[in-house]
Amino acid sequence: MNAPLRLARAALVALAAPVIVAAAGQDRPPRSAPWAGDRFDVMEKTIPELQDAMTSGAITSRDLVDVYLARIDAYDRGGPRINAFITLNPHAPEDAAALDRERASRGPRGPLHGIPVVVKDNFDVRGLPTTAGTLAFAGIYPADDATQVRKLREAGAVILGKTNLHELASGITTISSMGGQTRNPYDLTRNPGGSSGGTGAAVAANLAAAGMGSDTCGSIRIPSSHNALVGLRSTLGLSSRNGVVPLSHSQDIAGPLARTVTDVAILLDATAGVDPADEVTKRGEGRRPRSYRDLLNADALKGARIGVLTSLFGTAPEDNEMGAIVRRALDEMKKQGAEVVDVSVPGLDELLSGSSVIDAEFKFDLADYLAKIPDAPFHSLAEILDLGLYHSAIEASMRRRNAVASRDTDSYRRALIKRETVRQAVTAAMDERRLDALAYPTVRRKAARIGESQAGSTCQLSATAGLPALTVPAGFTRDLLPAGVELLGRAFAEARLLALAYSFERAAHVRRPPFSTPALSGRKPPSPIEFESTAAIPGQASARPASFVVRFIFDPLTGALQYRAAVAGLAADEVRAAWLQRGGAGERGPALYQVLARGELLGAGTVMLPPAEHATLREGRFYLALYTRASPRGEARVQVLPK
Repeated sequence: MNAPLRLARAALVALAAPVIVAAAGQDRPPRSAPWAGDRFDVMEKTIPELQDAMTSGAITSRDLVDVYLARIDAYDRGGPRINAFITLNPHAPEDAAALDRERASRGPRGPLHGIPVVVKDNFDVRGLPTTAGTLAFAGIYPADDATQVRKLREAGAVILGKTNLHELASGITTISSMGGQTRNPYDLTRNPGGSSGGTGAAVAANLAAAGMGSDTCGSIRIPSSHNALVGLRSTLGLSSRNGVVPLSHSQDIAGPLARTVTDVAILLDATAGVDPADEVTKRGEGRRPRSYRDLLNADALKGARIGVLTSLFGTAPEDNEMGAIVRRALDEMKKQGAEVVDVSVPGLDELLSGSSVIDAEFKFDLADYLAKIPDAPFHSLAEILDLGLYHSAIEASMRRRNAVASRDTDSYRRALIKRETVRQAVTAAMDERRLDALAYPTVRRKAARIGESQAGSTCQLSATAGLPALTVPAGFTRDLLPAGVELLGRAFAEARLLALAYSFERAAHVRRPPFSTPALSGRKPPSPIEFESTAAIPGQASARPASFVVRFIFDPLTGALQYRAAVAGLAADEVRAAWLQRGGAGERGPALYQVLARGELLGAGTVMLPPAEHATLREGRFYLALYTRASPRGEARVQVLPK
């Protein structure tokens, strides 16, 4: 080894030591007992697959809870810090063990027996706080489960924990004063959708088998689209909202998010139905089939008629990528035998304008909810605002809603009339064209970066019309972000929508898990990868040898690429720059990430590689180039090859 190379590496050792120690410090002490996760991988397992594994004895419900809790520890609280959860259920292990004993003595109750699920933290869960994501509700402990939670328990599900949401369900990027910001597991710099973004991120990241959310205008469907999930906003009246913190009683529904259509159907079978505690469910009496799961049909698209609602695709250049993905999904539906036709609903944009009633209802619905809670710490939205017990992200909307003086206003009455008009117009358009469903992008824009507003939602149509809408994964953007296609149907036509989506899902196989939460081994996530790249520096005026050494540590869970760079054998004024560039062996590509600036011999930093560039790194399609006075074209270059 020549002297400059030894000097360069010695400098790197001094620079890299704190990083290496920090990486090593992430390791946990080994566990002596065998871990269930090493003999049974929960990654992407469906509810039926988990049920089959418990039936065969490959794993128990108690084991499943342990595996999911280990994944939560590794990925929600550590590693990429998805931050999907507000509260974990301390009783989940014992609940699971009790269900295992019941299985052994009496057999399973049904397909949800022993299955760990999560619920959004605006659902009441007995024994756990219902925070709705706000500091104001941190001490509210309900006496009973929400109706849908009770039904899940009766079906044998294990409530694993409660997930973060956009505070008070009042937004679509999932940030709250109780839970902070939830990250999208497909790109940690972006939002997971909302308001049920904690459930969406948790299920997408395989931190639970499936989950529950609520949808007032997109709050199930947007997180499903952003996280490659299936999400259902059911017909208003199909399922109970009792025990769910309200946002708008005219628009609120509560329902499932899952990784597959089958899982959504299983959850809907367990939770839908009439509830005396929610009067609106009388509309659904006699309207649900015996089983949604039993009506799933891989051939459902054959002969189906799908109407493409072109007005919801948008016209801005930023809408084109998601629109093209949805169009390709519709082409796949054609291949499966569907007839796909462009349609319009006359005057739809004007009808939808001013049809939301959230602003008109929230202040009063919240006060009614708080009035039913014994010893409630607050009784009005005004008190919460006065004490500052909320996140700044919702301040403008909360103050606007608090300014509404009366439940009974002309604008509110007009909005209610519009809702019925929209329902009639949409149903008439479907009847005229003999359509099974309308189709359009769930969101016209990909997930926005954290801190930016999310544009492109098409949520209002289903929310205003009260008609069911199901989103299913349609594809991925160029930068590997999920996109969803939404199917809207007639009132109480959930079975048809699920069957159509199932047929598409079986043919297209779109979903894939996020990069940031891979399988664990011995309770541990994959370790950071350390490697070194060394380049000789040609073309020096003197005979002395020179070298360029860069040591890297790549974290596959976050995309963080740490580097320590050193040049030896050159004077500082000979260095012009060093860059990490894209290109294979013998190729030239653009400069992407600067490693050394002009006049620097030592440098250190961290590059956050976007998900689409992780494969570029793994496949050796990055190279380092050092630009010097004697080598201005970057002849000192080396391919970056992780080992």
